[in-house]
Amino acid sequence: MPLQNRVTPLGDLVADPARGLVYGNRGCLHDDAGRIRRRYATRRWIACRLAFRGWRRTKLLQPGRFTELFFLDEATAFAAGHRPCALCRREDYVRFGELWRGLHPGDSGADAVDGRLHAERVDPGRKGRRLHAAHLDELPDGSFVLEEGEAHLVLGESLLCWTPAGYRERRARHGGPATLITPPSLVEVLRQGWSGAVPLLHPSARAARA
Repeated sequence: MPLQNRVTPLGDLVADPARGLVYGNRGCLHDDAGRIRRRYATRRWIACRLAFRGWRRTKLLQPGRFTELFFLDEATAFAAGHRPCALCRREDYVRFGELWRGLHPGDSGADAVDGRLHAERVDPGRKGRRLHAAHLDELPDGSFVLEEGEAHLVLGESLLCWTPAGYRERRARHGGPATLITPPSLVEVLRQGWSGAVPLLHPSARAARA
């Protein structure tokens, strides 16, 4: 049976056999039986390589260990509110930090980045997901918006419906107001032409767009 450790663009955890192209964590979210009990355990939400230095994973969701999470691609990880890991993606982390300081000159270090991202992704009142108002025609490729209750990837003149296994159901991108899922600061990182060591887009994005 699939584990509940696949992350949607809205940051929810679902059980699905697909594993995606990006790995990450946000602390220990499960109990000793492997059941998800909380949405997050830390403000440090990271996105990692699937493989690093030959490290091998043992059984997932072990008691007291961080919850291993999987994302379709980095656009999904960004939408959920995760940023590059400083260990397995050091070059990406350094470049991300340079871009971030250009956007937020007063932020210095991982704690400042994670604190700002946490405020952009979590509703302070309900502790659920925070969404943002935006204009669809102003968003860069790789952003996610909520359309008719479903997460859609912005790519060129298209909106692509997200699923755990890939993108589907292309629709034309309109120019009106939109409900933005991706935290605004990460939208600005995407606007700078972000590309890292893990795939920004799953191959199905290009196929669905064609």
